[in-house]
Amino acid sequence: MSSQNESSRTGLSYRDAGVDIDAGDALVDAIKPLAARTMRDGVLAGIGGFGALFEVPRRYREPVLVSGTDGVGTKLRLAFAWQRHDSVGIDLVAMSVNDVLVQGAEPLFFLDYFACGKLEVGVAARVVGGIARGCEIAGCALIGGETAEMPGMYPDGEYDLAGFCVGAAEKSRLISGRGTRAGDVVLGLASSGVHSNGYSLVRKIIERAGSRLPERLDGMDFRDAVMMPTRIYCRPVLALLADIEVRAMAHITGGGLLENIPRVLPEGLQCVLEQGSWRRPEVFDWLQREGGIDEHEMLRTFNCGIGYVLVLAPEVADAAQQALQAAGETCSRIGHIAARPEGQAAVVAR
Repeated sequence: MSSQNESSRTGLSYRDAGVDIDAGDALVDAIKPLAARTMRDGVLAGIGGFGALFEVPRRYREPVLVSGTDGVGTKLRLAFAWQRHDSVGIDLVAMSVNDVLVQGAEPLFFLDYFACGKLEVGVAARVVGGIARGCEIAGCALIGGETAEMPGMYPDGEYDLAGFCVGAAEKSRLISGRGTRAGDVVLGLASSGVHSNGYSLVRKIIERAGSRLPERLDGMDFRDAVMMPTRIYCRPVLALLADIEVRAMAHITGGGLLENIPRVLPEGLQCVLEQGSWRRPEVFDWLQREGGIDEHEMLRTFNCGIGYVLVLAPEVADAAQQALQAAGETCSRIGHIAARPEGQAAVVAR
């Protein structure tokens, strides 16, 4: 009886339940200097409060807020297996800021959500370091987030990521695609690789290849080529928008070129892509060959080397291409807009 009474008097702590508050505090301390590097005009209060505060810059006369949210998807499975935690945070930021950019919005601030079963401060700090780096590249502030340690929800060594971005655009300068016309030029900005889409298929192909994995692709270690973080297009595209009218833009994510470009095309128009007009990274050739994937499936699953698309009037297309190339982008003229024949798809590749 005494043993039972003594057991009932033994106090439990949150740590006994699997949640380490001290580890959480240590992570916050590690994050603060990373977030500080992303600060920009408009931040009133950031990491540490119950809510982050941001004031829309006064240069906007009629600001429209544009928001986007996303995750990294099953690319995280490879990050766990290969211990590649430094760059998936860049992927997380890229997936939202590039989406917000499509409507002509400048990304203002970003919040992240990191969930795990057991918090490993070193791993989490590497992930958040990537998030901060992505925010620096995009020009937005990392002003808040949430770290959730939930024992029993995730296996040891695994975590999940989600992110949320808010941007702003002048109401009169929002880009909707409605002004697109037959004869317009389609420019494509090169991707850095597979980005963050199609990884369920990528992982299946890697599993099928087994020991036949190549040592190198695209001039780098195979794993580096597969895990290259998503390219962030915000700064060069925003600089272009200040000088040249762009009629439509598309971020090439899940669904590839065939499914994303139609999202910004008016009814009755078709995008005609000229295959061979851009360089396709070697990683896509390997995936197609090893997986036995037909070309249509490639184009509707992966970005195939084009991460972002712009549609412009023919008279400004050359100037836009030159400006983007001067900003460090690999920019190709990949097709044109035409009237859509009855019964044909919104995007055709020839």
